[in-house]
Amino acid sequence: MPPIPRYAIYYAPPQGTALDQFGAEMLGYNARVGATLPFPKDVVEEQPDWHHLSEDPRKYGFHATLKAPMALADGKTERALLAACAEFANTARPIPLITPIVNSISGFIALIPGGRSSELDQLAADAVCAFDSFRAPLTAEDRARRNPAKLTPRQVDYLDRWGYPYVMEEFRFHMTLTGPLDQAKRERVIVMLRQSFARLKLTELAVDRIALFKQTDAKARFTIIGDWPLRAR
Repeated sequence: MPPIPRYAIYYAPPQGTALDQFGAEMLGYNARVGATLPFPKDVVEEQPDWHHLSEDPRKYGFHATLKAPMALADGKTERALLAACAEFANTARPIPLITPIVNSISGFIALIPGGRSSELDQLAADAVCAFDSFRAPLTAEDRARRNPAKLTPRQVDYLDRWGYPYVMEEFRFHMTLTGPLDQAKRERVIVMLRQSFARLKLTELAVDRIALFKQTDAKARFTIIGDWPLRAR
């Protein structure tokens, strides 16, 4: 049986920006060109096991999820999904502005908003709905991997309805930088990452684009195959 590719609609920083470079270097992977990168020297000196700590998010590239990875439904094509992304981006909408900070979320460390944004929540909800017709139904194995017994009833409902439990009210914008860490390790790594991120002097971030990421098979890393700026209202 040939490998089944997966696709995801993510936010990814504009190519070549300080945030784009920061994320790619921290993960050791540039999803735009599918290239492995060396980690910053000071990060490796501070955390010699950084390759292991950043292993989980490296597979996906630096991003924030809007529509979670999915196989395509019967009759749907990559070409049609690319066209749908362009149409979605061309729909005028308020552009969310956030204050990005480094913090812990569910045991891992990520770049997250300093406060809730209704425009960002709406953008994510719109993406979940707009692209759902492209999503193949979850297999029993995929559903089991989400460990429904550990989800809330609402998250289980969303998993079954949308193929992903962390949507709508459960959505939390995050750009992951590490895998799960124990508390002691997490506290040390947060300090290091905050210091590194502070050098960017990025006090405001416009979530002003979407990108289509593709994974060719289950063992492959995701790469960006399309990128569209959002049309501002």
